Amino acid sequence: MTSFGEAVLGHHMQVWFLYLLALGAGISVATQQVLNGNLRSALNSPAWAGLVSYLGGLVTMAVVLVATREPVPSWKLVTAVPWWAWSGGILGGVFILLMILLLPSLGAATLLALVVAGQMTAGIAMDHFGLFGLAQHPVSVSRLAGIALIIGGVLLIKD
Repeated sequence: MTSFGEAVLGHHMQVWFLYLLALGAGISVATQQVLNGNLRSALNSPAWAGLVSYLGGLVTMAVVLVATREPVPSWKLVTAVPWWAWSGGILGGVFILLMILLLPSLGAATLLALVVAGQMTAGIAMDHFGLFGLAQHPVSVSRLAGIALIIGGVLLIKD
């Protein structure tokens, strides 16, 4: 049996591990955008670069499904999904296309800083209103200050 201190330490280590994974996700998004920009130049097409990016993602998810042996969702489960939940792929496609189009003009650091500012602003709004089934987390002074700091960071990073 573990002591309370070991349990707390274990929890903190788990949280830090999750933070590191999230940082890794951010690094992968930044790297993905630069690689997609290179692909755009090589193929002379943002649309083809986006399609190739999504095909790579499709193959990756297919491998994950095979490796984890996830069962196919039942038709009843599929039809119970709210209509708006199906739009994530469309928004992902818009995101990839905009990233590919904007990267050459804005540069990686400015583009990603603006994306993070947009994500945080949308995240705080979605939390505040409990949109798309999220638990409500009201806007607070500290959250608004966080957005202001992120916007300040965008201003410092831009060329």
